[in-house]
Amino acid sequence: MNITGRLTRDAEVRTTSHQKQVVNFSVAINDSYRNKQGERIEQTTYFDCSYWISPNVALLLTKGTLVELSGRVSTRAWTGNDGELRAGLNFHTSQIKLHGGSRKTDTVQATAQTESNKTTKQGTEDDLPF
Repeated sequence: MNITGRLTRDAEVRTTSHQKQVVNFSVAINDSYRNKQGERIEQTTYFDCSYWISPNVALLLTKGTLVELSGRVSTRAWTGNDGELRAGLNFHTSQIKLHGGSRKTDTVQATAQTESNKTTKQGTEDDLPF
């Protein structure tokens, strides 16, 4: 399944009891439709997401970033502190495609590009025979 939405908070990296790292974040997906009376109805669906492949991606997953995710959906149910039954959607992410939309993401990418350019320039100067 594929979903596209915006991160509602910065991603967090958590380490399980088996010493595996997982990136947790949440995504909001907006949808709209018209009811029988012709009124436009806005609807937002929230997904709690997990990504197990690389914890380094958490640096790019910041609040407001537009992402396209591939993976599978599961549901969960629990009883809240107030005794009420609750339900939510989990998205087990297998692939992440960033579409930008966050200043922090742009800063991280620009910093990475600058560091890459410095390394490349230094490497070519040291290789000169004179």
